[in-house]
Amino acid sequence: MKLSVSTHQSEEDIRNEDILIYLNGKIVPKNEAVVSVYDSGFMLGDGVWEGLRLYNNKWAFCNEHIDRLFEAALAIDLDIGLEKSEVIEALMMTQKSNNMTNDAHARLMITRGPKKRPFQHPALSIDGPTFVIIMEHSVPKIPRPISLATVPHLRGLPMTQDPKLNSHSKLNCILACIAAEKAGADEALMLDINGFVNTTNACNFFVVKKDEVWTSTGDYCMNGITRQKVIDICRAESIPVYEKNFSLVEAYSADEAFLTGTFGAQTPVGCIDGRTIGTGELGPTTEHIRKLYKLLIEKECR
Repeated sequence: MKLSVSTHQSEEDIRNEDILIYLNGKIVPKNEAVVSVYDSGFMLGDGVWEGLRLYNNKWAFCNEHIDRLFEAALAIDLDIGLEKSEVIEALMMTQKSNNMTNDAHARLMITRGPKKRPFQHPALSIDGPTFVIIMEHSVPKIPRPISLATVPHLRGLPMTQDPKLNSHSKLNCILACIAAEKAGADEALMLDINGFVNTTNACNFFVVKKDEVWTSTGDYCMNGITRQKVIDICRAESIPVYEKNFSLVEAYSADEAFLTGTFGAQTPVGCIDGRTIGTGELGPTTEHIRKLYKLLIEKECR
């Protein structure tokens, strides 16, 4: 049986045992970074988060990530209690405290804070928010193309749990991931409510067919920043790219497939539901987009 691979898999780094973590305005050692069992995030998944990567001493597309964090907080009526500039200052303070300059990943998490009693009403969150930044040394290490399995779990509707939110409530995607692993795959391929190919449990999804790049309409998936950068790159380089509905039948016959995300950038997909995609390896169009994205990062983070 092959070992499962994650799109967030990285090289082991012993330095991560001694990282310092930002917790509500203070920098504390990892083993002291604790929150209350009454915290809204722990108790109910009531919060939002954002992930960023550090290249050459600069957080890539920082303003866009912070904008998305504040948009998500507004959507769930969570008052962060800080200006955008202050959140960026907290990010920089955490980076400086950990002496990180490259190959690092930051996860910013904001919950509604501790609750007075263990029930869901947001008015019971009387001492919030809780703001945590976990920053780790990380070099992505994905040893082979990812395998996907289609699962029955769908990303939420906008009127239930909008899939565009980076919400702490990830149970739907976790169940999808579990179903995929039980089917022998690495991650789950999730369809939209109309049965069209949508996204995976953790990343945005693309296919390449006859030199065209396809991704979902974007109506039912995370509004990924890396996803949009890939679309922008393709348009700038005259690579035909389409946000459209397409079926599993069309995905199975793709020449290439890849995933996008802040952590792994562009990760090749080797098979879907046991069907080999193209050669099963990194394809030429995906490799070309990877190189263009790397150039974009170098320009952004110089």
